[in-house]
Amino acid sequence: MSETRNVLSIDTCGSLGSVALARIAEGAEPEILGQTELPGKTYSAQLVPAIRDLLAQAAVSVSELTAIVVTSGPGSFTGIRIGLSTAKGLAEAHSIPLLAVSRLAVLAHRAGKPAAALDASRHEFYLRGDGRESLLDLESFRERAAALAGNLAVCEASVHAAVPGATLVDPPTAATALRTVLPRLLSGDFDNPLTLDGNYLRRSDAEIFAKPALAANKP
Repeated sequence: MSETRNVLSIDTCGSLGSVALARIAEGAEPEILGQTELPGKTYSAQLVPAIRDLLAQAAVSVSELTAIVVTSGPGSFTGIRIGLSTAKGLAEAHSIPLLAVSRLAVLAHRAGKPAAALDASRHEFYLRGDGRESLLDLESFRERAAALAGNLAVCEASVHAAVPGATLVDPPTAATALRTVLPRLLSGDFDNPLTLDGNYLRRSDAEIFAKPALAANKP
């Protein structure tokens, strides 16, 4: 990559979201032009205005974006869908390359660790280790975490309480995601926005509870 690129990054997977804009030149670290934090449960109303304001502050138009990075989960179902649909809408409407990254991968990169874990609620945990991601109950998670020893990164007090030996760091952000996928950005390893889906790891509540409800209503 010889030219300078303007890259937008979106992360709406957690209890706090963020959008970031960076300028990337070959052989240099991404220059973060700005980052805006989004309070949880406001993504549907605030994400698009936040992107618009961020671009305006940096005097960058949508047409000048050369890539969009979106953190695709795991995390909040609603948040993942809002972030993905916004990123895909911009990518398709303006023919901008799109790149998705796992929030667990971003967390691991932030901590400089090969493994990472997030609270999945309901006494379950999302774990990334050995290149695989899975949803585990508390007992299974503690077993896997013990095997990982000090190579596990976490960003939530609830997860750190379950595995005190893990490394506790700040939660990942849109800017962290940009730095995590830099090699893919430089090599042009993009995703197809038409087939890209969320990295949910767990089925939605609607899917989980639909079958029992249908079975109960069967004559």
